[in-house]
Amino acid sequence: ELAASERMTHSLIVPAMFNLCMLQPAMDRVDLSSWRIAGYGGAIMPAVTIEAIARRLPGLRLMNCYGATETCSPAVLMPPVYAAARSAQVGLAVPCGEIAVMDAQGRELPPGEAGEIWIAGPMVATAYWNNAAATAKEFAGGFWRSGDVGICDDEGFISVIDRIKDVINRGGYKVFASEVENVLLAYPGVVEAAVVPVPCPVLGERVHAHLVTEAQIAPEALAAHCRAHLADYKQPEQFHFPAALPRNANGKVLKRALRDPAPG
Repeated sequence: ELAASERMTHSLIVPAMFNLCMLQPAMDRVDLSSWRIAGYGGAIMPAVTIEAIARRLPGLRLMNCYGATETCSPAVLMPPVYAAARSAQVGLAVPCGEIAVMDAQGRELPPGEAGEIWIAGPMVATAYWNNAAATAKEFAGGFWRSGDVGICDDEGFISVIDRIKDVINRGGYKVFASEVENVLLAYPGVVEAAVVPVPCPVLGERVHAHLVTEAQIAPEALAAHCRAHLADYKQPEQFHFPAALPRNANGKVLKRALRDPAPG
């Protein structure tokens, strides 16, 4: 209602906010014709959500944006024409930016191989204020090391697979939480998904999923869905159904709060 009354034209929000808006009956009653461009980031927006928004707001151009505090502005943008078809990717490097996918030794990887995303350009910070140790760790050769695992394809489109710290090691097998989350988000009624590791004395880590749903969903149904789309070692062993996922001030999910819940 505020967006309608203020005749909002542009926005930059996380996908969860779109999901919440879509659940509001007022979405179909208010005049949002002034809303022209909607940037989003911080998480993948499923293609089904993008298509649903396009049906309800045909004049709105959706644009995936990828960046961080250190980049001061988006370093990667998805042209709106590709928003649904390339929903699993974040876009192309901005004209003034440079994206490189590096291995653990700081060597650039060829297209199609997964590694850490490094970002350079005039919009990228060069150091952390009064923190030489963090600067030495995260800045190298004019690039900022994002801490994200990603892939660059032959056309220059970037995919962000996961945070390096969020990759789950289950018995020596690497599990990308985002892959499991995308499978869960494709299940009808799942609004949000966060997959995290849980310590295991035998396997090292196990896979747990935290889901916000529109209505009650049987864990057995979700498990069957995962069996149909994921390898055995990637399948969540437990499903949790909180009323909401913990978030920071920018709306991003705080996975550490799910990994290490406060006592009580």
